Amino acid sequence: MKKILLFVFLGISFISFSQQKSDFWDNVRFGGGFTLGFGSQTTVGISPSAIYDFNNGLAIGAGVGYLYSEINDFTSNVYSTSIISLYQTNFNLQFSSEFDYYFANQSTFNGGSVSTNFPALHLGVAFNQGRFAVGVRYDVLYDENKSIFASPISPVVRFYF
Repeated sequence: MKKILLFVFLGISFISFSQQKSDFWDNVRFGGGFTLGFGSQTTVGISPSAIYDFNNGLAIGAGVGYLYSEINDFTSNVYSTSIISLYQTNFNLQFSSEFDYYFANQSTFNGGSVSTNFPALHLGVAFNQGRFAVGVRYDVLYDENKSIFASPISPVVRFYF
C-alpha cells in the first residue's frame, strides 16, 4: 500500500510541476569570447560560456576555455574554468569580473615540459553594442612568477546570444 501511495504522490507531483512554465531558460544566454594573434607569437583560444540575466542589468554565469600559444621555442596548452559576472549600464558600458583558474602545460621543442596552475581575477570594462562587447580587463591577482601571461592587462572580445 505504501508503494502505491508513493507512486501516486510522485505522479501527481510530476504532473503538477510540468504544468508550470518556467522562464529560467528565457533568461539564459550562451556565447563567450575568442582570441586570435599572429606574428612573433601565435595565440588561438576559445572560451564558451553561459550567463543568466537578472532584471537589474546583472548577469552571472560560468565558462570553460582553451588557449594555444606558441612563442620562440615554447608552446603552451592552457585550459581554464571561470565564474563570470557582468553589469550592463544604460550608457553601453559593461563592467565585468571574472574569476578564472588556469591549468597550463608548457613544452619546449627540445622535449622539456612544465605544468602549472594559477588563479586570476579579471576586472574589466567594455563598450557593449547589442550582443557584442569589446574592452579591456586587468588581472588583480597577477603574479609574474606564476602566470604564463606577459601582462596583467588583456583585451576583451565578448558576445552572447
